[in-house]
Amino acid sequence: MLKILKNFTDSPTSGGIILFICVLISLTIANSPLGATFENILNTPLGFETASVHLRYTTALWINDGLMAIFFLLVGLEIKRELVSGELSTPRQALLPIFCAFGGAIIPAGIYFAVNQGTETVSGWGIPMATDIAFALAVIAMLGRRVPASLKVFLAALAIVDDLIAILIIAIFYSAELHTIYLGYAAAILALLFIFNKLGIRSLIFYLIPGLFIWYFVHHSGIHATIAGVLTAMTIPLATKGQQEPPLLKLEHALVTPVNFLIVPLFALANTAIRFEEGMLEGLISPLGIGIIVGLMLGKPVGVYLMTKLAILLRIGSMPEGASWAQIIGVGLLAGIGFTMSIFIALLSFSDNLLIAEAKFSILVASLLSGVTGYILLSRVAPPSNDNEKKT
Repeated sequence: MLKILKNFTDSPTSGGIILFICVLISLTIANSPLGATFENILNTPLGFETASVHLRYTTALWINDGLMAIFFLLVGLEIKRELVSGELSTPRQALLPIFCAFGGAIIPAGIYFAVNQGTETVSGWGIPMATDIAFALAVIAMLGRRVPASLKVFLAALAIVDDLIAILIIAIFYSAELHTIYLGYAAAILALLFIFNKLGIRSLIFYLIPGLFIWYFVHHSGIHATIAGVLTAMTIPLATKGQQEPPLLKLEHALVTPVNFLIVPLFALANTAIRFEEGMLEGLISPLGIGIIVGLMLGKPVGVYLMTKLAILLRIGSMPEGASWAQIIGVGLLAGIGFTMSIFIALLSFSDNLLIAEAKFSILVASLLSGVTGYILLSRVAPPSNDNEKKT
């Protein structure tokens, strides 16, 4: 039994399967007699507060601002590892996924902005910019050997850069009024962690406990609290010392399972509890719905394809080994699976519950269609028969 459980948790598709199940459970609960009870649970205050310490928030906020900071900590660790020694460590390796990530972010945002310009929903332009790493990699992993390994690495690198863009967008455009004194406290602790890194301190406790204080001060500064996870990750040492496992890799390995099988599923449960009401389908053809669906389903693959063409034309990037242009489009479609990050930005974009529900529903529809069409295309497209196709 333990072996079966270990094989499941080690499978690259299992995270996506759990996410999908949680979405179905959340939707079922929301549209059942238990819906009101579930909503009350999400709105139940937890924690404590005193005259000087404020740590009493709703269950939903603890999930979205607290647990998701751990998700962003893991994302930050992955970004740092790729920048230092992975797929983003050299200009030649990094430029193609960086180009494609920016193309896959700017074009969807432009489509959404054009459709929603002059409306109350224009502030959601960041929603279709995001790619859900867990779902996208789970889908491409299910294709097995039908796609080259280089294409899977390309999608992973693209999604990581995409997450970095989303993090910057949240920090710059979706944060509240800044309180500089709290920001100063957070900056001072962050500087101390970089000093710890330079001094060669490798014990994770010296980074994680101060990281909790960074989260607290960032949360009260007006910048979204989850950014604290990324900031803390950037300070954690990656250099090896003898035969010991680097602290960054040790923490990354420790976080993968709880993040993929607890934190992200909890986020899905809490944020996809959409009650289907009369007129909900009409929201799909509203400017909000069209902007999200067209942005993710069309903007993503167009942006990835055009930027790949441009990078190869300028000779600053090379085609993933063994991949065809049709497969690049397929990867672009998988990048249109927004889900976690898109829903997260939707929560920051609107205060109206109806708009949030319509945005979530549009994200679910767009992500499902993008994943299915991407999977079908990649499963049926043969790799290029010669090197000439890769160079055109």
